[in-house]
Amino acid sequence: MRDFSAGHELLSINTATVRKQWPLDTIIEECARREIRAISPWRDQVAKVGIERIARQLRETGIVLSGYCRGGFFPAADAAGLSAALDDNRRAIDEAALLGAPCLVLVVGSLPGALTGVPAYRDISRARTEVRDGIAASLEYARQIGMPLAIEPLHPMQAADRACVNTLEQALDLCDELDAERSGALGVAVDLYHVWWDPKLAAQIVRAGAQRLLAYHVSDWLLPTRDLLNDRGMMGDGVIELKKCRGWVEAAGFAGYSEVEIFSETWWGKPGAEVLDTCIARHRSVV
Repeated sequence: MRDFSAGHELLSINTATVRKQWPLDTIIEECARREIRAISPWRDQVAKVGIERIARQLRETGIVLSGYCRGGFFPAADAAGLSAALDDNRRAIDEAALLGAPCLVLVVGSLPGALTGVPAYRDISRARTEVRDGIAASLEYARQIGMPLAIEPLHPMQAADRACVNTLEQALDLCDELDAERSGALGVAVDLYHVWWDPKLAAQIVRAGAQRLLAYHVSDWLLPTRDLLNDRGMMGDGVIELKKCRGWVEAAGFAGYSEVEIFSETWWGKPGAEVLDTCIARHRSVV
């Protein structure tokens, strides 16, 4: 297992972690000041600053991407919605390529309209079929561009609204169906916040192997968790066995960044500098 204690060369910051403190260009500046070598930005943050400006700033600072957030949300109420989702995913693939991302992370979606409390339908099997078809269609374009897609399974508490793929096993079943040759075009993003509880996690990480393990996200699960979306813990403040899990992914061949992704009203309420400095310290000590 790699030794993180002496430095933070393998730390990446998912920019959602400090999105409420700073715009993306400032986040990049603050990461560069701390010699953080990688980030994973969100599309809305990129759009607010301008993608050409962000691409130029990345080149100037030498910061690379560990992923790009996000594509997905394939299910829709009707054919027009399905077509619009595919169009949006093509744009996301193009953006990821322009920024030099190693993969586009897919949060696949679920019951359309559920995020507003009014789902267009309740058939989760239909949603999963639309996810499968949407990934298949997007994969065809992604192969042309050379942009790997990383399916991110989300915790079952978000099965109705954000993702109907909820275990690493489900995500890998899709990978095996749509990319049987293990070409590297389709894989998974393992976010420990969402999958730490899964009794099959270790075995499924082995199943994924280096070709399928495209991204690795860390945070912590707090007791109690007060919000289904925005109460993630800083690494070391919760119950996830972070080093054990990293040992599994590295034994399976993963050699990329450990990406800190924390959605937290608590940490969003702290100064951005304190958050980044804490991420560095915890990366060295507990990740």
